[in-house]
Amino acid sequence: MSGRTVLWPGQDHDPEPAPPPGDRAVPDEGALAERLTEAVEAADAPDVVFALSRHGRRLVRCGGTAPPPALPRQDLRYEIGSATKSFTGLLLTELIRRGVLTGGERAVLLLSPENVPHASRATPAHLVTHTAGLPGLPRDFYRRGLTAWTTNPYARYPAERVVEAFLRYRPRREPGTHWHYSNFGFAVLGHVLGAATGVPWEDLVAEHLLGPLGLTGTALRPGDTDLDATGRRKDGVTPTPAFDAGGFQAAGAVRSTPHDLLTFLEAHLRPGGTPLAGALRSVRRPVLRRGRGHLEEHTVSWFRHPAGAGPMYFHSGATLGQQAFLGFRPDVGTALVAVCTRRFRARDPFVATAYGLLADL
Repeated sequence: MSGRTVLWPGQDHDPEPAPPPGDRAVPDEGALAERLTEAVEAADAPDVVFALSRHGRRLVRCGGTAPPPALPRQDLRYEIGSATKSFTGLLLTELIRRGVLTGGERAVLLLSPENVPHASRATPAHLVTHTAGLPGLPRDFYRRGLTAWTTNPYARYPAERVVEAFLRYRPRREPGTHWHYSNFGFAVLGHVLGAATGVPWEDLVAEHLLGPLGLTGTALRPGDTDLDATGRRKDGVTPTPAFDAGGFQAAGAVRSTPHDLLTFLEAHLRPGGTPLAGALRSVRRPVLRRGRGHLEEHTVSWFRHPAGAGPMYFHSGATLGQQAFLGFRPDVGTALVAVCTRRFRARDPFVATAYGLLADL
């Protein structure tokens, strides 16, 4: 078995209290600023922002190969793609803590009042941990999105189509027995949460996450073009249209400013001062181990790797013209947001640069 849920959120204590600094060398602000500047240059993209928070003190460095936009780069909203899943995982955890659902309900029964023979037995817990036995995308996604492959293929696959594809899917593996990263599964999870509450995913995120955390610079669909960063194709020049997630909102619809994303991550570092303290602590707890020797750890929101004196939490994402990396380390009280405008390309340095920076602090 390559993936297995071994824990589930429920306790209120902080699973990873930050240790005291002791005698460990802490880079001064000048050294950190220099490293951020080097990371911006290494990313080699039209627009780049690296924003770091260390014990609540923020440093931001911007740059890029394109002429500066009308608004400062650090004030623009960027598409974060699959890093949206960290929002959806936190939302599920908060709803479980509120008693709205348990996480163990059969997703198909929440989505359809009618009996669906041979339907998946996956639960929200399986969907959020990528163990529902679903492929990365529905089987007919490529056929439906092919004509818009270089513009907005997800827009060709609306919410009702996502639900229909899930209801008719015949899984080859029992849920909980195999890990496979799935945008399809997270899209379904968003619709399951909507069905369980009678409130669309977009409104749930606004009510339970954006409002309580004060994320006023975050949106769930394209808006004013002066506020939204313009994506670029692999050539770094050709603009891409604003990303339309279609029925996959819960898997990739969030767009946000670097400062809002730092606020989101700072809440994970210091949950006690937020209205979501219990849920924020819970999403730091590992719930799944997979891979050879079960060395790969995941929470319901984050990939979790060892770093320094404690774990490092992170998630990356990409749309047709933008990329993002979100990560934080409780052991050094540090959060990192990195965003850029350019479609992922072979040997792209962006994610590796951001990951390496956070891991080496």
